[in-house]
Amino acid sequence: MMTTKTILAGLAIGLAITHSVTAHPEGHKKSEKAVVPAPSLKDGALTGQGDWAYRTVLNWGRIPGQEYIGSTHGGVAVDKSGKIYVSTDGPNGVIVYEADGTFVRSWGEPSRLFHSLAMREENGKEYLYAAGKNRVCKLDLDGKIVLQLDSKPGSDDFGWTNATAVDAAPDGTFFVADGYGTNLIFKYSKDGKYLGKFGAPGAQPGQFRSCHGLTVDARNPEQPLLIVCDRENLRIQLLDFNGKVINIPITGLRRPCATAIRGNLVLVAELAGRAVLLDKDYKMLSVLGDNPVESQRANFGVPPQDWKEGVFTAPHGCAIDHKGDLYIQDWNQWGRITKLVKESKSK
Repeated sequence: MMTTKTILAGLAIGLAITHSVTAHPEGHKKSEKAVVPAPSLKDGALTGQGDWAYRTVLNWGRIPGQEYIGSTHGGVAVDKSGKIYVSTDGPNGVIVYEADGTFVRSWGEPSRLFHSLAMREENGKEYLYAAGKNRVCKLDLDGKIVLQLDSKPGSDDFGWTNATAVDAAPDGTFFVADGYGTNLIFKYSKDGKYLGKFGAPGAQPGQFRSCHGLTVDARNPEQPLLIVCDRENLRIQLLDFNGKVINIPITGLRRPCATAIRGNLVLVAELAGRAVLLDKDYKMLSVLGDNPVESQRANFGVPPQDWKEGVFTAPHGCAIDHKGDLYIQDWNQWGRITKLVKESKSK
């Protein structure tokens, strides 16, 4: 039987957690009153190997007046100015930071529950593509939705049921991965007209067991590709824009969730407690944040007191900025984002 003391203790814990993960639903502006520890490389943890070792930036991504940023089950993107966009499931929605971790603002309730983010430029203007559950959105960098598609389960053209990723080609054609639903990839014109779909559940090439992440790779304009994180098949597949499998360049990953590309580098967020950095041929350059505690891997409920600098619990979203710095978002109830800066050989 529960005693009065036990009940009161439980209520106190519940209130503490609610306070820690709740944010203002209308979005935030910078606060001059709240004191937030300044981001710093001093004593940040080192992770990675050889020429590809990185150091964490302490206290990066804090929000004035909030203990935690809110549940993270989303993505990370970078614009041309270097600002960082992080999606959350809490009332903050999408949060915008300067590269040094200074909070700029959040977009609030309309931008909640975006499971993936991708930054693309069209005619000199940047847009953020976002997918989550039954909707896919294209937004300007003020957070205004300029195009939205809503799923229609069972239909041929909008038959995705739980979208996990979206990305756009240079001509505006975009692709939606239904990684929590049909395991199909849907293709649309830049104005949202349905162009086709491909994929299937399974383990054969061109089939998926959660096509969780999707990135357009336009580094070779003569053969742009889709990088698909085939999560539960533990591999990455490379497809052309019509769904033809070009290559399966790497297997045996730890539940790959998302990729980010910059130059010759490919960063992979792996849900089972690590991230990896690959070269242009998908050969492994560095293993980052490998968590030795198996019970913490792919665990949404690891509390902040159990986090360790330079060690991940459930990498879900990732990005590489113009300087080559890395950003990893863990799938976490309280919300966790880590910045990694390449270690200088002069040290």
